[in-house]
Amino acid sequence: MAKQTILAEFWDFLKVRKKFWLAPIIIILMALGALIVFTEGSALAPFIYTLF
Repeated sequence: MAKQTILAEFWDFLKVRKKFWLAPIIIILMALGALIVFTEGSALAPFIYTLF
C-alpha cells in the first residue's frame, strides 16, 4: 500500500464520492485557522478575534 498525503487522500475522497462542494468549505476553514494561528502573537490579534 503506497503512502499518500492527506491532501491526496482528500482529493481521492472528493472524486470517488462526488462531494466537490466540500472543497470550498474545507479551504475556507483552513484559511481561517491559519489566520488565527499566524496573527496570535501580533498586534492584529485583538482585531481578528472581534470578527468571531
